Amino acid sequence: MLRLFKTAAPVHLRLRPLVIESRLVGMKMRFRILVAITISVVGMAVVGSHITRAQAPASGVQGDTPRFTQDGKLEFPANYREWIYLTSGLNMSYAPRVAGMAGHDMFDNVFVNPPAYKAFLDTGTWPDQTMLVLEVRGAGSKASINKSGHFQDGDVMGREVHLKDKRVPGGWAFYGFDETKPTTPFPHEMDCYSCHEQHGAVDTTFVQFYPTLLPIAQQQGTLSAAYRKEVGKK
Repeated sequence: MLRLFKTAAPVHLRLRPLVIESRLVGMKMRFRILVAITISVVGMAVVGSHITRAQAPASGVQGDTPRFTQDGKLEFPANYREWIYLTSGLNMSYAPRVAGMAGHDMFDNVFVNPPAYKAFLDTGTWPDQTMLVLEVRGAGSKASINKSGHFQDGDVMGREVHLKDKRVPGGWAFYGFDETKPTTPFPHEMDCYSCHEQHGAVDTTFVQFYPTLLPIAQQQGTLSAAYRKEVGKK
């Protein structure tokens, strides 16, 4: 028959239910804490992923590499003034200055896309997809406190892009942008190609006018034979 103990049970028997209950309560607490921590970690990971996606830059900065339309026209790199500045010139031209041009002065500024610049620093030459932008601006002389010399004004008179593209004859192409609309390259028969090929210091480009890059080309031994011969005559 089943007997009910009226007397107190042994100590170890009396404590066992309390220990079991205590362990159960402890497990429940630990489980709740673990669930809360897990939810917090997952939440932080989700939020963190959104922040990372929002703040991390894309693998390639938009506009630092050539982009073409579906019909093969080059898009103008609108952010070129955020690129590496190489040099400026005043009234530079392939040919002697035409008579009667006094008072019509022009500056040209040259910029290069950052990936190409970094490659040149390492190798002394240009990689494929190099883009050199020539910006031509009007030159002023009378404004504010200026009494002599010239300064660049806000009149952009033209822009050109010299693109290294292994797909085209000669490996380089020139593009003229009167506006910023996509455009096709100049025909390879134009004088600009032959002039660069015959006189460019490095890879058909006028590095001889880029004071920070010419010493690198000299150190790397990448100066063209035509340029070295030209310099040797002087």
